[in-house]
Amino acid sequence: MVKKILGKTYIYLALLVMYLPIIILMIYSFSNTREVSIGAPFKFDFKLYEDLFNLSIKQTSEIWNAVLHTFEIAIASAAVSTIIGTLGAIGMFYSSRRTRKILNSMSNISIVNAEIVTALALRILFSLLKIDLSFFTLLIGHVVLTIPFVVLNVTPKLQQMDPNEYEAALDLGATPALALRKVVFPEILPGIISGFLLSVTLSLDDYIITAYTTPTNISFDTLSTYVYKAMVKSEVPLQFRSLTTIIFALIAIGVAIYGFVTDRKAKKLKNSR
Repeated sequence: MVKKILGKTYIYLALLVMYLPIIILMIYSFSNTREVSIGAPFKFDFKLYEDLFNLSIKQTSEIWNAVLHTFEIAIASAAVSTIIGTLGAIGMFYSSRRTRKILNSMSNISIVNAEIVTALALRILFSLLKIDLSFFTLLIGHVVLTIPFVVLNVTPKLQQMDPNEYEAALDLGATPALALRKVVFPEILPGIISGFLLSVTLSLDDYIITAYTTPTNISFDTLSTYVYKAMVKSEVPLQFRSLTTIIFALIAIGVAIYGFVTDRKAKKLKNSR
């Protein structure tokens, strides 16, 4: 009984530590006051949400440009890294044991490697090859960042798959490409989707690689670089409270829907057996 209480207390404490800052952020997204402290006046209103969608305000226009740029690079890099990462995971899975072990180790190193190392290495590489910084270099940087995480999500689904199904498809006359499309891809689809979503999330809030691979001669700010520049000037727009609250709400809804659909499919599969 005591262990059960302590276990629940630990879980709730961990959840409180994780979500208390977000809850406070959401509360203050309904207040236009700049001062955030205990005892400070709090006036409930929707002013920040109104300002967020008022494009006549210069700061609001800049914020939405940053949002657009952020999602452009996030979707594009996630799509590319999902394709490369999925094919890479399949190739690793069907390689020899020694080759698979080496490639898995290299992939894991990229995951735990300090992001500043990757960013600086990319910047030096672009300089060595005389490649001017552009959207293309930014895309490469985000793809390099997210590919290992796609591999990390797809590999467990490959391990859970019955390998005999692929061999059976080949024995029945299917080409390797057709067997992959009809047998392997449907089995690992949840891993592909989770890898894509994780890639989008990692790209959305990345700063270091973005700062090192974004051209400085044009105005192309993502949310992370825009916030950093605003913090340097000590002028972070209050509209960011409402914007980040909306982003969190959309992500939470998306995760809930994905979990609901996944559970429903799992129940159907269990009942069919």
